[in-house]
Amino acid sequence: MAETTGVGSTGVGSTGVGSTAERAGTPDELEIPTRVLVLGMAHHDGTILASELYPVAEACGQTADQVRSCLRRLVAEGLFVRSGEGRDAVFAATDAGLRALGASLEKARLAYAQDAAGKGWDRTWRLIAFAIPETKRAARDAFRDHLLELGGAAIQNGLYVSPHRWHDDALREARRLGVAEHVTAASTDDLEIGGERDPRALAAKLWPIEEVAARYERFIDIYEGIPEDLEQMRRQRRRLTEAEFLPGALIIGIKFQECFNLDPLLPPELLPRPWPGRRARELLARSRRLGILLREEHNKPQLFAPWDDVLDTIP
Repeated sequence: MAETTGVGSTGVGSTGVGSTAERAGTPDELEIPTRVLVLGMAHHDGTILASELYPVAEACGQTADQVRSCLRRLVAEGLFVRSGEGRDAVFAATDAGLRALGASLEKARLAYAQDAAGKGWDRTWRLIAFAIPETKRAARDAFRDHLLELGGAAIQNGLYVSPHRWHDDALREARRLGVAEHVTAASTDDLEIGGERDPRALAAKLWPIEEVAARYERFIDIYEGIPEDLEQMRRQRRRLTEAEFLPGALIIGIKFQECFNLDPLLPPELLPRPWPGRRARELLARSRRLGILLREEHNKPQLFAPWDDVLDTIP
């Protein structure tokens, strides 16, 4: 009998059978973070409607108390503001919330754009240096974390590097945190670290490329049979209910995020070939499209809907 699997916060809804499902886990076996589900219900403008959220949460095995607790945390963190009560409540993203939601989508767009082009580097290293005083420790820590979120790597204390054009984003965050006067940006095409100058060798030294690759390989090993399973369902004219599609979308999304969150999305020129991250993303895109096609509901699923817009741009 088929077990449900699917892709979530970078989303795929699908179904798998046999050993695939056993290895991937089921909703009862895998702890589903309520935060992933709640943020996955955000509209393009950053709005979350409680009237849409609660039915989806219920289908995914989340209780109303779990959802309410998560929403309270998001409001307390300054990411959303609430208007209305109960299931009529509307949660609107603040500027900070919009930045958090947009960052994930921008990262996805970058990943698929690099995959499609097969390249993405102009052979220039971008450097950010900072010497933020201890009196601004919280801002210093937040700025450092932001550089890491952008895929940067530490060369040494207070000096970070990226092959991407990240200066505008980094300096914007420095201004927001009130530490711009302590930050320096520079670029070079001649970077040497510990006597090493070869770009691929530098990338392997600075970023956990082998670990990221191993995680992607594990993801592929678990889910590579899903597109064929879905194609078979299509040939048999079978459909996915929301009770199958929605929990499955969350489960595989969590598994993919374990890979994607660690991935600095280095340009293809700096990665081993073939790179499993590209294959994993192709697997995601194909599974998501097939899963949506097989849903009993004919409207576009609200869960991870903005992600579908990213996939729509992929040839």
